Amino acid sequence: MINRKEFLSNSLKTIAAGSIGLNLAGIASAKGDYTGIAPVSKATIDQSNFQELRRNVGLFTGRGGTIGWLDNSEALVAIDAQFPDTAEECINGLKARSSKTMDLLVNSHHHNDHTAGNGVFAEFTNHIIAHERVPEYQKAANADSETVPVTADQRFSTRWSGDFGDETLHLFHFGAAHTGGDTISFFEQAEVAHLGDLVFNRAYPYIDPRSGASVQNWVSVLNQIIEELPKETLYIFGHGHPEHGITGSWQDIQRKREFLEQLLAVTQNAIAEGKSKEELAKMEMVPGFEDFAAPNWRLPLSYNLEIVYDELIGS
Repeated sequence: MINRKEFLSNSLKTIAAGSIGLNLAGIASAKGDYTGIAPVSKATIDQSNFQELRRNVGLFTGRGGTIGWLDNSEALVAIDAQFPDTAEECINGLKARSSKTMDLLVNSHHHNDHTAGNGVFAEFTNHIIAHERVPEYQKAANADSETVPVTADQRFSTRWSGDFGDETLHLFHFGAAHTGGDTISFFEQAEVAHLGDLVFNRAYPYIDPRSGASVQNWVSVLNQIIEELPKETLYIFGHGHPEHGITGSWQDIQRKREFLEQLLAVTQNAIAEGKSKEELAKMEMVPGFEDFAAPNWRLPLSYNLEIVYDELIGS
């Protein structure tokens, strides 16, 4: 019988590898290593995985973190790459929509369910861009793997902008949150923003302190997103509760911020009362946030509580 420590360790490894997805379109099965993008007809592409949102900006669901895309008359851009098999599926779908070579792939952060498909996209795109810390995090996360990760050839620190046809893409890094290298991608004319894993919509988030995560600063980052981007912005989230989805508004970001604030508060109270981390981890629900107990989401609340406990006591 597996004990709690083994269960938690295995769950975290699975989530970090990106094999759990809460995307609305379901979870695609793996096809193995990438061996090339074969010609494909529109009839063979699962178009239900593609959703157009606003003004030539849309999303792709498959397995792992949600992919965002821009496809206008002059440019083709993608946000995140998922895994090799679903990256191939996404590219084939984009090729069926457009004959253009991709101008840019953005990595929202380094986790494999957002970057393992970089090698597939590299055959199709001119450049890959990410926050300056992402390549080192990628390499560290894959240190025990025989596969050498494909990393961004372009990097930025805090802000970056580029014009793609009649659309302007802005990239922002507002500081450590989910990781130390999170990127917010904002399509200005469409008013659509891709947040990567800064929002697990109504689900317990994965927190990666080994890669610079800070729950306290995560609250500030979400506040800054709400304050800086237009109120009408439509947001794409990396993962989401099946009843709440992978797109939303600033109110969904606010809900995530309130959850993190309450997570910090209950943990601080437990520390003040002299409770141990093990005692705190027995909490089954954060009061008022029952909607975050997403079905089939293997990451337990106890992990969030333990990470926040360590952060607050400075360990």
